[in-house]
Amino acid sequence: MEKTLLKKIDTYTKNVIDLQTHMIACPAVSPHQGGKGENQKAVYLLSVLKKMKFDEVSVINIKDKAAEGGFRPNIFAKYYGKNKDKTLWVMAHMDVVPAGDLSLWKSDPFKAVVKGDRIYGRGSEDNQQGLVSGLLAVKAMMDTGIRPPCNYALLFNADEELGSEYGLLSILKDHAHLFGKEDQFLVPDGGRPDGNMVEVAEKNMLWVKLTVCGEQTHASTPKAGANANRAAAYLTVALDEHLYKKFNKKNALFAPESGSTFEPTKREANVPNVNTIPGREVLYLDCRILPCYSNKQVMDEIVKIAKQIEKRFKVKIKIEWLIDDVSKSTDPKKQVVQLTKAAVEAVYKNKPRIMGVGGGTVGAYLRNAGFPAVVYSKLDEKMHQPNEYSSIKNTLGDAKVFALVAMRFK
Repeated sequence: MEKTLLKKIDTYTKNVIDLQTHMIACPAVSPHQGGKGENQKAVYLLSVLKKMKFDEVSVINIKDKAAEGGFRPNIFAKYYGKNKDKTLWVMAHMDVVPAGDLSLWKSDPFKAVVKGDRIYGRGSEDNQQGLVSGLLAVKAMMDTGIRPPCNYALLFNADEELGSEYGLLSILKDHAHLFGKEDQFLVPDGGRPDGNMVEVAEKNMLWVKLTVCGEQTHASTPKAGANANRAAAYLTVALDEHLYKKFNKKNALFAPESGSTFEPTKREANVPNVNTIPGREVLYLDCRILPCYSNKQVMDEIVKIAKQIEKRFKVKIKIEWLIDDVSKSTDPKKQVVQLTKAAVEAVYKNKPRIMGVGGGTVGAYLRNAGFPAVVYSKLDEKMHQPNEYSSIKNTLGDAKVFALVAMRFK
């Protein structure tokens, strides 16, 4: 049966192009980023699903006054297996990021262009490649009359790019009954060009805004004020040196960046002229923390360093925690992990590695809710870039991976 499914998926090149062409033409940009939301794309996808042989298809609309129609759609489709009490979910998101600077695109970002193995267009790789792969895996089962051991289900969710408030988070909060205790998840929304990363963990995330308040004065009379710029510079260096030294444990699961990271990033503009000492500086810190440490431990150290800088430079420092996310890990022994690893090796003939990443994915919400989740795709990593494209070969390859996992999921 597995060989039959894989051969069938090899015939779906035209399906990949058709699905991508229609979805790229539906600019599912968040209404909070200048778009209308996912409604147009959801209507198209529902028309596709209704032509197939799903046993269940439903939509959960999350209210969002800014969106077209006043809601954000989330689509569920289930194909029954021999055991209906357990489900393998493949979850992908419908929303895409804005096109950005159009002068950097060689073609219309919302009109598909096919060149060889590549399909160009906004959203083609993020996350439509995963969406198409998940859809074609079950299409192969339907076209060959094969039922998997357990249910195979698709969840096409909204609002992933801006935090999932109108997508997965709302579903887990208000509609968790849709998921069974034995359900496990494949999330095709992260990967590498070699296809060898089976992601089961993420570092905790902490974003910090630090506002240094001194006293503005003329640059020729520095003692008349308190230079917030100097204090901010010393604060940045002090945090950099202290946090990396304090939280220095390594974890091979998160290679190649095997340790916690504490990176100064954004810096807001201060005074407009050279001869004024600024009385206010605003800087940001992006912390990615290994699970062996708590975010509170890091917070406490940031507060301690800030107090030292306040005392030394006679300034006040306001600390705001913009993001404080803790992510649980999926046990590598879980069935979905081991089956994904084996399927990837069988399809791509590589040596996949079970590992963690520093970036955040929607898979973290599932893990924190107690569901085993694997993030996997074979991607050329063109997401969010101008001239984004997806690979037809990778799309079909991932569909084979998902089909193999489904056929072995018992």
